[in-house]
Amino acid sequence: MNQLDASAKGVYLITVTPFTDGGALDLASTDRMVDFCLEKGVTGLTVLGIMGEATKLTMEESRAFVRQVLARVGGKVPVVVGASAPGFAAMKELTQSVMELGASGVMVAPPPSVRTDDQIVQYFDMVNETLGPQVPWVLQDHPVSTTVQMSTSVILRILKNSPTCVMLKHEDWPGLAKLSAIRAASDKGDVKRVSILTGNGGGLFLPEEMTRGADGAMTGFAYPEMMVDVVAAHARGDRGRAHDLFDAYLPLARYEQQAGIGLAVRKLLFQQRGVIASAFIRKPGPRLSPQDVDDIAFLVKRQDQRLRELAQGERT
Repeated sequence: MNQLDASAKGVYLITVTPFTDGGALDLASTDRMVDFCLEKGVTGLTVLGIMGEATKLTMEESRAFVRQVLARVGGKVPVVVGASAPGFAAMKELTQSVMELGASGVMVAPPPSVRTDDQIVQYFDMVNETLGPQVPWVLQDHPVSTTVQMSTSVILRILKNSPTCVMLKHEDWPGLAKLSAIRAASDKGDVKRVSILTGNGGGLFLPEEMTRGADGAMTGFAYPEMMVDVVAAHARGDRGRAHDLFDAYLPLARYEQQAGIGLAVRKLLFQQRGVIASAFIRKPGPRLSPQDVDDIAFLVKRQDQRLRELAQGERT
């Protein structure tokens, strides 16, 4: 097992959960999706996230999906599993199950019921007790979905209290100043250094976040090679190349991040790329209009042209 630790870097792709046209788990497409992600060079996978329709799965379906992903990955890369739950019993049950299957760690976000700073900190004290001393975990800071605002000072308090929290999934927006402040605190020794992977809207601020001290990305996009190449360019010290690559994909990435229909866009693109057999989304979920599909086709065509021009510019 590739156990998650604070040195994690690169791109941990948030996966979709493939279904058949009838709404059943599609494990054949799951295998193709894993193969596709590995071929594109991802460093790790994150399953049962918000865009993975985790709340629409039964506990048994969640286990079956994680089991299939882990079997297909075969230990090649770490796999993080979303374990957020309304209650701690469900969190503990899922965590124990997926760690026994070979998961590298779990990810936990605060529930909407915690509002004050002290409530948030106390909640994550209970997360530490629930997960136990052997389970590495990721703190997910995504106020757009959780409605919970965690200030920089609160995150630092959580990290100080959490010996097995090894990563922050940074998704606050705007959040560049927050990212810089957290990284500065660890650089000064005020708090332990954890991995910071960004999740803002399919990587919509990835180049800037890398410059601010992020270690990579943990988010989803139908073209994961964009994030892989941007992170690699930044690691080489080629900031301009990182932005050039990012710019080529930006219009489609922006379109995919529309509130409400983003998951439908991503699943359609994965279907068109031959990754999954069906773009089915379980209810409640969005549907694309014919105009949406036309927009996507136009943006893909323009993206392909931009990438060809970028490649041509490299050769000349």
